[in-house]
Amino acid sequence: MTLILNTWIFENDVKKGVSQVDLVKRVAALGADGIEVRREYFKDFDVELAAVAKAARENDLIVNYSVPDVIFEADGTINPKLPQYFAEGKQMGIAKIKFNTGNFSSYHGDLAKDLSKLPLAEIKMNVENDQTPVSGTPDAIIKFLTAARNAGLNSIGYVYDLGNWAFTGFDAVLAAKQLAPYCDYIHLKNSMLDSEGHMITTDDLDNGMFNWKIICSYLPHDVQFALEFPMASDQDVAAQIKLFQENI
Repeated sequence: MTLILNTWIFENDVKKGVSQVDLVKRVAALGADGIEVRREYFKDFDVELAAVAKAARENDLIVNYSVPDVIFEADGTINPKLPQYFAEGKQMGIAKIKFNTGNFSSYHGDLAKDLSKLPLAEIKMNVENDQTPVSGTPDAIIKFLTAARNAGLNSIGYVYDLGNWAFTGFDAVLAAKQLAPYCDYIHLKNSMLDSEGHMITTDDLDNGMFNWKIICSYLPHDVQFALEFPMASDQDVAAQIKLFQENI
């Protein structure tokens, strides 16, 4: 069992100017196996990417890369920025890079050929269920991952993002059962309606609309897990890590 901490956890500190480079050592001190850095949090790519790689090596941490972009553009063409994102990931020595699928339903090319320039043998590419009707449904994800496997692209996998099912309205248990064969990474967070009726992400896995322990029972356990929700302090993070470890 491998536990990753996504840097959204430290959102308040990032807003105050704390660098993801500084968070690497902090994640290690909390006892996690790795850190998932977010592309939107970087300010100086030329400096920070290399610094993240160095800090991760020094602290023996896995590095994953969350990129808020799609594989397939609105017209179904391959996103031309993908090679750039992989190059950034290689600078950090990442294990996984995560995207949203995007509009695969409009794609009509040759997957194996179109993705052949990406270093998929070195870096695992994942897609997750996002909060959109285009690529946040089980059917859309299964359609893409089935096509990828049929094209021999077995290194492309799936991130089951628990919290996002609250925003799309799909049954999280049914989705877990359907998508388990493709899943090699699990993002854990819980969701609920606030007093004004808005769906929010909570700061506690046990607080929300999902029974995360039951849902995880339908998913593989020999994969990477990540905690991915903002928390107020390192004490809170440590408590959530303990909660996770005692139940998975």
